[in-house]
Amino acid sequence: MGKLPIALQLYSVREDAAKNLPYVLEEVAKMGYDGVEFAGYYGHSAPEIKKWLDDNGLKCEGAHLGIDTLLGDALAATVEAQATLGNKFLIVPGLPAARTSSKAAWLETAGVMNEISDRLAPHGMRTGYHNHHTEFLPMDGELPWDIFFGNTKPEVIMQFDVGNALHGGGHAAPFLKAYPGRAATVHVKEYSATNDKALIGEGDVDWAEIFGLCETIGNTEWYVVEQESYAYPPLECAAKCLQNLRAMGK
Repeated sequence: MGKLPIALQLYSVREDAAKNLPYVLEEVAKMGYDGVEFAGYYGHSAPEIKKWLDDNGLKCEGAHLGIDTLLGDALAATVEAQATLGNKFLIVPGLPAARTSSKAAWLETAGVMNEISDRLAPHGMRTGYHNHHTEFLPMDGELPWDIFFGNTKPEVIMQFDVGNALHGGGHAAPFLKAYPGRAATVHVKEYSATNDKALIGEGDVDWAEIFGLCETIGNTEWYVVEQESYAYPPLECAAKCLQNLRAMGK
């Protein structure tokens, strides 16, 4: 298996992107990233953004979208915009409390995500869910992560955020093994119990094990760097994260 492409989740550099998105995309391309994942569009249209991506040789790896943009009549406009961007991964990055407050709520949410998945399939798109840390805190003797992914279709992507999960006590490896083939995109985020500004490769994560699983049983298509704490300016952190990944052979 060849090297997987690496994207930057633009939330990592959100203040810079809000000021000047074309400049940020140019800088991200110069760093050597293959693509970006969006978490908002800073007032720009999909055609504008697609031109800037093309100008810099970047792909739209994915987008974080509120679940309401994937429901009912709202879905059509969302699909149109994502098709313009060339994006096939429409990921829900979090959920309101009403959808996660109990096992019953998680099960209902799983059903909703299955329906979204079915509606996206004809467009060649997939939906998925991105974790924080609370999905790995027990609820009625079970983990919300297992309640959700144990009741969603294989097509629903498990976008595992490694750092967030470890913050909640969830090690990535057992979940990558428990849900093989579902980690189409993985958030490469560091976690350190002693350094809250650790960059990728500077913390407690066993990256070699995780990358090995992603590239064998995970069916992973993209690694997505996300850095939310900063020992340096955010764009510099993004560059250093990619440099550290390259040093690991990624």
